Amino acid sequence: MKRFLIITLLQLLIAGYGFPQNDPGALAILDRFAAKALNAPSVSMDFNLLNENQVDKTSSSVKGSIILAGNKYRLDLEDNIIWYNGETSWNLLPADKEVTITTPDKGDESFQSRPSLIFTWYKKGYKSRLLEEKTDSYLIDLYPEALDSDHVRIRLKIGKPALDLKKLEYKYKNGITVTVDVISYDLQKNPDDTSFIFEPGKHKGVEVIDMR
Repeated sequence: MKRFLIITLLQLLIAGYGFPQNDPGALAILDRFAAKALNAPSVSMDFNLLNENQVDKTSSSVKGSIILAGNKYRLDLEDNIIWYNGETSWNLLPADKEVTITTPDKGDESFQSRPSLIFTWYKKGYKSRLLEEKTDSYLIDLYPEALDSDHVRIRLKIGKPALDLKKLEYKYKNGITVTVDVISYDLQKNPDDTSFIFEPGKHKGVEVIDMR
């Protein structure tokens, strides 16, 4: 379940079936939201990640944070930290005192290898609809075009007028809904390169598993 939550989170940050075409209003908002994030020195978020299973009526939650700068990122969860500097990925499990080093395939258009794509994924493979506009937010649904997709929709809440991310809801066909409730959203930080690498000196006694 922990791996499922991590993979889902890495898919969530932007990503429709019942609608014949894209809603121009929704696309315009998403374009502005994406442009603002991509033009910032970094995107930093603190969040609560909630997993709800409608089939067996169970739920779980975890707190976390992420900072992205171009194709670099650091993801912190309660029992897992991932760094990626654009070349190498380090996945630390503090409780197990081990870090796994890998080199993601740059030709793979996934978050693990090209994290900046999360702000443009909505342009390909999804239909969009502006569900609601309030004085302080927009509510937008994204629907996968592929019939064999594992999810039904992605719902985004984007704040006004700052165009900051407030919430993401990812609804699966199997009855699971994963929600990212954003606590803080910051485009002002200027992280240095050490923010995106594992530093052994700060993690004494950790076993290194090099899979490169």
